[in-house]
Amino acid sequence: MRINVKGIEEMFVWLAAAFFVSLIISFTVGLVLVPALRKMKAGQSIREDGPVWHNKKQGTPTMGGIIFISGFSIVCVAAGFLEITNGMHFIIPVFGLLCAIIGFMDDFKKLRQKRNLGLSAKKKFAFQIIAAVAFVAVMRITGIITANLYIPFFGIVRQIPVIPYFVFAVIVVVGTLNGVNITDGVDGLATGVTIPVAVCYLLIAALWSDVSAGIAAAALTGGLVAFLFFNFHPAKVFMGDTGAHFIGGVICAVAFAMDMPLILLPLGIVYFIEALSDIIQISYFKITKGKRVFKMAPLHHHFEMSGWSEYKIFTVFTAVSAIFAVISYYGVYGRFN
Repeated sequence: MRINVKGIEEMFVWLAAAFFVSLIISFTVGLVLVPALRKMKAGQSIREDGPVWHNKKQGTPTMGGIIFISGFSIVCVAAGFLEITNGMHFIIPVFGLLCAIIGFMDDFKKLRQKRNLGLSAKKKFAFQIIAAVAFVAVMRITGIITANLYIPFFGIVRQIPVIPYFVFAVIVVVGTLNGVNITDGVDGLATGVTIPVAVCYLLIAALWSDVSAGIAAAALTGGLVAFLFFNFHPAKVFMGDTGAHFIGGVICAVAFAMDMPLILLPLGIVYFIEALSDIIQISYFKITKGKRVFKMAPLHHHFEMSGWSEYKIFTVFTAVSAIFAVISYYGVYGRFN
């Protein structure tokens, strides 16, 4: 049986179904998983160099990303069996899960050592590179992506050599994985920021009648909305690197599946700024031998140190993400119209 979408109305029926099924499954998993993680004492160790008031979060269960990963994966696999001729229903969740495994190894090591020190930066980066290369290679071999680079807002396509495109794609994937991971530092922040990103993908996919990307985006949205119930301040559970890496992998996979990786720059603006603030802080600190640009990096900690509450940071950053999601949508609106 193949999913046959005859119009925009039917497309939205499929997307709504994916959203609600993922939401229900994720919420149900959360009700079971959060108490189980507490019982297993799978508590987060707080960064020693982070804001001192975060110490009260010590012991909050981590690896909660399993909540939305469950809903998302079940929906995508079920859709994949229906749309048996379309491998994208499997490629997107498989890459997300591959990235989640990297995050899980990091979380597990932190829990085992009972310190906020997981995989070394070099090991994590190496695993991310391997995952990114494998993903881009599979997408290229299967013909899902080409070396044609679509430029949003200008509506033009530029063909570039395969090798530079391959390198560019790997950089985009690794950069996004780390950007999402860095953003996950305040209760609900990475969750709230990502929901507008997923909704934007959903609307673009509906516009283009892209069933695979649409179902993935809808399932991610539903899973994150359910997870926010557990992750909103004060968080009952953290997504951990497991969840953050999964989100980064999925939003990259969907962007490449729709052949528009450059849209990640405006659409993932919060991830980009958060990562950039960290790079600027570290670089400036080393160059000036101790001076800082921000009170604390990444950027959300700077605002915390400036007196912003976690609720305010969540609201403002999510609003910025939503605004840029609207801008991004119109940046690609005319591509297939």
